[in-house]
Amino acid sequence: MTTDIIEINNFVVLIEQSNAEKTIIEKCEIDGDAVGFAFYGSGNVELEITYENNSIIINNTTGIAISFFGNSKVGFAHKISPNKPLQSISVFMKIKNLNMLPERESEIFSEYLQQLLNPEANFVEGPSFYMSPDMQNAVQKIFNTQYKGDTRLMFLKSQITELLAHFFAHLATEKEKTTNKIDRDKLFHAKEIMTQNIATPPSLSELSKQIGLNNNKLKKNFKELFGIPVFKYLQEQRLNKAHELLSNTDKNIQETAWFVGYESLSSFSNAFHKKFGVRPSELKK
Repeated sequence: MTTDIIEINNFVVLIEQSNAEKTIIEKCEIDGDAVGFAFYGSGNVELEITYENNSIIINNTTGIAISFFGNSKVGFAHKISPNKPLQSISVFMKIKNLNMLPERESEIFSEYLQQLLNPEANFVEGPSFYMSPDMQNAVQKIFNTQYKGDTRLMFLKSQITELLAHFFAHLATEKEKTTNKIDRDKLFHAKEIMTQNIATPPSLSELSKQIGLNNNKLKKNFKELFGIPVFKYLQEQRLNKAHELLSNTDKNIQETAWFVGYESLSSFSNAFHKKFGVRPSELKK
């Protein structure tokens, strides 16, 4: 487990990576009243929050963004699943520093996170959702950068700002969801099916039959719930898995392309370059 702790403007940023072969539990606390954001680029994490006599479990997986309020009375424990590389970015801002932000930025916090800025408990959950492709790209650029020293700090500052901008943009454009719980569960099942079958995914019609939703409802509600079309999500998972394999295993480029469902090396290379800004061959030098 490696953790970088960086202060950027009025934010404290934790950049965490892990690729352990056994379960890891990392504990932490917050010093004072703070609003927090967490962006999970990869991995499965069980987050246990304890305060007073309460205990909350939040299961976070690849692609999830969450927000919350917490204070010094709250304990956090990350239970990180083995053999599933973790990449997460946590951003904290103490509420007392809110007035130190530029006026418009302070107004954005006040407009969209009132329940966190005026909490009624020691821990309050804020908005959470599946990250857009732009957000996922920002996360991946943070973990893929080769910059060092002051240049790296400047780069991270820009990417953290971008992440937060995308987060608030999502809140600004999000419409009231009408998807009921049964349909939500079916949509999460659809996402799981595609994640587990990235090389040979079912067709849209087959997926609809498997989860019990018609094609139109699947397409419409999937995008509403997760902020991304069905097969755009599949493409993102394929490329994320490919990056993981090329970075952490001995698979060559051809084997990796086949593993994630690409028959054409040129199509794979172009899609990979568009998402990560580098060619697969650059990771296998």
